Amino acid sequence: MATSFEQRYHNMSDYLAPSMAKDHPNLPVVKEEGCYYYGADGKTYLDFTSGIAVANTGHRHPKVVQAIKEGADSLMHGPSGVIMYDSILQLAERLQGIMPKNLDCFFFANSGTEAIEGAMKLAKYVTKRPYVISFTGCFHGRSLGALGVSTSKSKYRKFLQPNGLTYQIPYADVAGCPEGQNVEDYCVSELEKDFEKLFDHQVTPEEVACVIVEPVLGEGGYIIPPKEWLQKVREICDRHGMLLIFDEVQTGFGRTGDWFAAQTFDVTPDIMAIAKGIASGLPLSATVASKELMSQWPMGTHGTTFGGNPIACSAALATLDVIEEEGLLENSRAMGAYALEKLALIKEKHHVIGDIRGVGLMIGIEIIDPDTGAPDGNGMMRILDLSLEKGVLFYLCGKHQEVIRMIPPLIITKEQLDEGLRIFEEAVISFEQEKQVVTVGS
Repeated sequence: MATSFEQRYHNMSDYLAPSMAKDHPNLPVVKEEGCYYYGADGKTYLDFTSGIAVANTGHRHPKVVQAIKEGADSLMHGPSGVIMYDSILQLAERLQGIMPKNLDCFFFANSGTEAIEGAMKLAKYVTKRPYVISFTGCFHGRSLGALGVSTSKSKYRKFLQPNGLTYQIPYADVAGCPEGQNVEDYCVSELEKDFEKLFDHQVTPEEVACVIVEPVLGEGGYIIPPKEWLQKVREICDRHGMLLIFDEVQTGFGRTGDWFAAQTFDVTPDIMAIAKGIASGLPLSATVASKELMSQWPMGTHGTTFGGNPIACSAALATLDVIEEEGLLENSRAMGAYALEKLALIKEKHHVIGDIRGVGLMIGIEIIDPDTGAPDGNGMMRILDLSLEKGVLFYLCGKHQEVIRMIPPLIITKEQLDEGLRIFEEAVISFEQEKQVVTVGS
């Protein structure tokens, strides 16, 4: 007798590893469409996660679905190189038109982590240098190579001994800027000091292949650095012949209000890793660099079986069409600014809300203890649960899991934002009332 979804869900530990099955909130769903998930409980949930910054065009956009169906009528699998097909060539051609200057050659893979691995391999191969510099708090993936540069949380590296060929320096400490001091000047000055200390005491710049950075800190807390800070990273790399890698896995394809954060911050890296929003949910990513760099990476030094899958490439082409035709870059900027205005008004009434920061539709909402100002990870999780009970799905990030990620699909409307933020405030009010009950009864 066949088991039901409800039975399988209840017994999921019989089938799935806990590291796959037990993320927050483990919501059982039966359908997704636009900005909504449809739960197995019959409820409709407004999705402010975009499948973790993947469904930028919304869930199951009709144009993307049609492209997948038509693609499957012709080809299901590559492998690229063994055969060649038009969708991968069309996609590379289209991407050339939206990438920052000189980033015009592509190695397609399946995931963001794979794109990061490819970027670091390319940098080391081309420079013939062994070391990589990354920034504390950044997240670049969980494979062993990517773990060597991922430091958003120590638990990701526990017992895994990432290789010793990486060094870390602090990310832009915007919140740590002393009162009365210019934040741009402070962050740039600290960056220069950190690089100087590293080069004086641990590694010479001549040994460093590349510097890798998230242009907006993602899993580490949605920290938005000053433009001048990223420009200084670029300048230091140029000074010492180090390649600059941007991890745009989460920021890419309109999330910051431009195609890529590189354009938002006016800084062009040597190598870029892109994924997530590229194909509206199908597995696809790319390591991107100039033809000059890629031509130094000969056949056999890197490879893939499934990368650049023909159906995924067709979905990516439709995704680019939707972003352009529906003005989603402009909507990201407009709705992001609108959401920040609304959140600022909510913050004025609720002292459990700390810093609110955002660029485009990539917004972080910090939850704090109103008495001490300390990060309140437990409070954040309770607000997430209350929001879900009321019909809105958010996600979490931050060093102490104190930051709510608000990353709705780029198709989001003002009315949907109003609905989601109204429910969010209701959840905050419910949380404050619960805390008051606990305080009174303690």
